[in-house]
Amino acid sequence: MVPPLGYSPEEVRALLAPLRNDFAVAVWNFQNPFSIGGIIRVAHSFLPREIVIIGEAPYYEKASMGMHKYEHLVTVPGEEAFLDHVAGRPLWSVEKDHATVGLWDVEAFPRDVVFVLGSERAGLPRSIIDRSEAVVGVPMFGVNHSYPVTVAAGIVMSEWARRKYRGR
Repeated sequence: MVPPLGYSPEEVRALLAPLRNDFAVAVWNFQNPFSIGGIIRVAHSFLPREIVIIGEAPYYEKASMGMHKYEHLVTVPGEEAFLDHVAGRPLWSVEKDHATVGLWDVEAFPRDVVFVLGSERAGLPRSIIDRSEAVVGVPMFGVNHSYPVTVAAGIVMSEWARRKYRGR
């Protein structure tokens, strides 16, 4: 992939810095490198402040379509390091089975919110869910019990952006 306008990835990141939004996305070690790469690709479209990968999981760079070069990626070794990294910021889990609020019923997203996404098989650890200020469920209407995690991430970020940029 050729960097936009011939700029290096570092130059592109610097140009995007003032456009970054006041939320972050954290992805639990999915044990699915393609899903992590896909979330990086989707997240880039919404310009989060950072993308945190929890656990020493590799990700499939091709799935990010090169967007990993333009994002601020932070990898932390585990739960304790993650909680230290996001200390002071509101933690919101995206989890279908333990949801406390539907995405469309959220009154307002807090500034600097960190959306945490779990694996499609195991979800998030109960300890992360218990530390979350909110556990958001994404509405679904068919007989399927879940979305692919990349799709759920995109829906949540799209709703965040819709509310922030409405009327602009």
